[in-house]
Amino acid sequence: MRAVIADDNLLVRRGIVGLLGDGGVEVAAVAADADELVQAVDAHMPDVAIVDIRMPPTHTDEGLQAAQAIRARHPDMGIVIVSEHVEVGVATQALAASPERLGYVLKQRITDIDDFVGTLRRVIAGGSALDPQVVSGLLAAQRDDGPLEALTPREREVLALVAEGRTDRGIAEALWLSPKTVETHVRTIFRKLDLPSAPSENRRVHAVLTFLDLGSRT
Repeated sequence: MRAVIADDNLLVRRGIVGLLGDGGVEVAAVAADADELVQAVDAHMPDVAIVDIRMPPTHTDEGLQAAQAIRARHPDMGIVIVSEHVEVGVATQALAASPERLGYVLKQRITDIDDFVGTLRRVIAGGSALDPQVVSGLLAAQRDDGPLEALTPREREVLALVAEGRTDRGIAEALWLSPKTVETHVRTIFRKLDLPSAPSENRRVHAVLTFLDLGSRT
């Protein structure tokens, strides 16, 4: 697995390089701003680009803009957007529009290198990954009288893991349930929320993120 890393903070860049090296990931190049990132990706064609959402010159959404440019130029490349804080709006809208090969995680989660490398592999394979804290924020933003009120506590747990991009098997392992039980929960959730059945993992994530994003803005 080869990666390009973009972060304007030198210490953060070096820290991520070291952690990824420990996890068996080759870092092909590093970048300090959005222009360097796009150039590095074009030059090295990595499996995945790890992109800080806030980079020079304005430190707003240059990283996200660069990620969108990379996606337009290299649609089969994995992209993982990283952030210091939960920034639900812009990042989740990007995921909801097209979650394939795209992830959004908080920087502190990178320190769990096994989990982070698993996230990279999931994204490279065509899946998606959304940080659990972002999912929690989206769920918390729903109205008390909204559609999520129809879900049981267990169904909410399953929904959160679906939104993170987990497969049925991954959900079963996380919640100590049988795959058949998880499948039943997912069908019930989608029926209660009036979402399409979405047989593929990416279509499931797309449907859930769209629902949560719309719900958070009502």
